[in-house]
Order: sequence, then C-alpha cells, then structure tokens
Amino acid sequence: MKSNQTNRITQQKNTIEIMVKLYCAKNHSGDNELCPDCREVLDYALTRVSNCRYGENKPNCGDCKTCCYKKDMKSKITHIMKYSGPRLMVHHPRVALVHILDKFRYRPQENSSSNL
Repeated sequence: MKSNQTNRITQQKNTIEIMVKLYCAKNHSGDNELCPDCREVLDYALTRVSNCRYGENKPNCGDCKTCCYKKDMKSKITHIMKYSGPRLMVHHPRVALVHILDKFRYRPQENSSSNL
C-alpha cells in the first residue's frame, strides 16, 4: 500500500507541476522557467499534496471537502488549474486522462471528516 500512496502522490505532484508550467509559459515567462510567483504557488501546492491528511485515499484537490490551502494560494492554484486543465488534453493527453479517471477512483469519504 505504501508504494500505491507514493505513486499516487508522485503522480499528483507531476500533474500539478505540468499545469503550473503550462500556465506560466503561456502567461508569464514564455519558456520552461517558472516566474517567481508561479514557483511559489508550485512549491506550496507540492507541500500540501505531500502532507495530505487522506494519504493513499487522497482525492483530487478540486474534489476534496477539506480545504488545506490558504485563501490566497487557493485562489491562485484554482485560477491556474482552470486555465491549464482544458489545455492538458492538447499538451499532455495521458496526464489529463489519468487525472479525469482519478476523479472516479478516489473520492473523499463522507464520514472521514468526522474522524479528524
């Protein structure tokens, strides 16, 4: 099970990184180097994913009922994901498909928040 969690979290980190790089390249830097603002958002998001309280049952962040992002960072990452999400199908179709399938495989449990 530990390897499943590691693989899942690694996959989600990879998806977030791809989305932030796509957003930044098209809106800020124009290349593969992240601007300082996008680097800050990416670093923050990667930390949040690594420390998710749901562990191996972690849902996609957009489907999670427990918001663990600070308000300003949530706003930034939501904006980035709304921009990058639809564009993943063109630039990274495999990543987009896996991300969509994960919505159905990993859902937050209704009663899990009462145990926290």
